[in-house]
Amino acid sequence: MVSWSGHILPVLATIAIWFIATGLVAWIDNRERSTFPRSLMLGGAAGIVGLCIVFLTMNSVSVWAAYAAFGAAILVWSWLEIGFLTGAVSGSRKEPCAEGISAWERFCQAASTLSHHEIALTLTAVMLISLTWNAPNQLAAITFALLYVMRLSTKLNIFHGVPNSATDILPPHLAYLKSYYGPQRLGWPLVVSIIAATALSIWLGSVAINSPAGTAEAVGASLLFAFAALGTLEHVFLALPFRDGMLWGWALPRSRRSKLAQNPITRGEV
Repeated sequence: MVSWSGHILPVLATIAIWFIATGLVAWIDNRERSTFPRSLMLGGAAGIVGLCIVFLTMNSVSVWAAYAAFGAAILVWSWLEIGFLTGAVSGSRKEPCAEGISAWERFCQAASTLSHHEIALTLTAVMLISLTWNAPNQLAAITFALLYVMRLSTKLNIFHGVPNSATDILPPHLAYLKSYYGPQRLGWPLVVSIIAATALSIWLGSVAINSPAGTAEAVGASLLFAFAALGTLEHVFLALPFRDGMLWGWALPRSRRSKLAQNPITRGEV
């Protein structure tokens, strides 16, 4: 049975956290570059707080611990996203894709633009999984792993080519990443990704519904279901003429908002 405390409230909380956290990161990374050092320092502090919360809640199976572990994973993830979008932790390559190269060379160059960030994400995921491996509360590690898989799928699909790879919230100093986007097309990788993400969302939803109402198990499964559903929606957006600036335009500088309001949808426009 669907309950308010065990299912509906966690879903609403996830949507709110997703919307606010994404907008906040977009706001931070689209400000003047002189503000980046302080943003990185504050992001690092938030990430450390998140890691401390993971450690403090991993042995608790209460409802509050489920919410806390979930929020802690978001804090750690946001710290790493700020590092990437400010350009502090991106990759060894910081220039557009070379012309006239093979598909493999293009992949290698694209990977080198994200290599440091991907290594940081992987090591953090391994650390969280290892830390909570035998712990009763593993929600932080599962949440981070879910974010990692969904984001990696998005990156690979954009590299292969999707109908709509518009990234309005991508900061101008990372504009060179657009040169690594694949052609505008609906390929089988995106279709498979949407089907797989949908199946995962349905499974997590069934786990949440079949869990005892009001328990930490129900809350945790509902939080994960909502995140998986949002990840699925983001994959669907890659196939639709949808601009992410429609959701997070409020977090962008006024000049960027004006430009987005005047220009039609274009592939990968920044």
